[in-house]
Amino acid sequence: MTPEEEALIEATTSAFRQHGADGVKSHPAWHDLGDDGRLAAFEATVRARRLEAARDPEGLSSTARAILAKIQRQ
Repeated sequence: MTPEEEALIEATTSAFRQHGADGVKSHPAWHDLGDDGRLAAFEATVRARRLEAARDPEGLSSTARAILAKIQRQ
């Protein structure tokens, strides 16, 4: 994997997502990855969320917390 691909994967696994009128958008770096890079990004994201959940007292990842917060605001 090239340093450029690694940087794109790192960017896609971050928590940052743009929000628009039609909802949450995928990270722009996702579209610059090929199939192998997208698979690697997905796997890295799964590992990151598992680590987050393991550290959380309630066993929740940052993604789960964001979804719950959105539900509770409605």
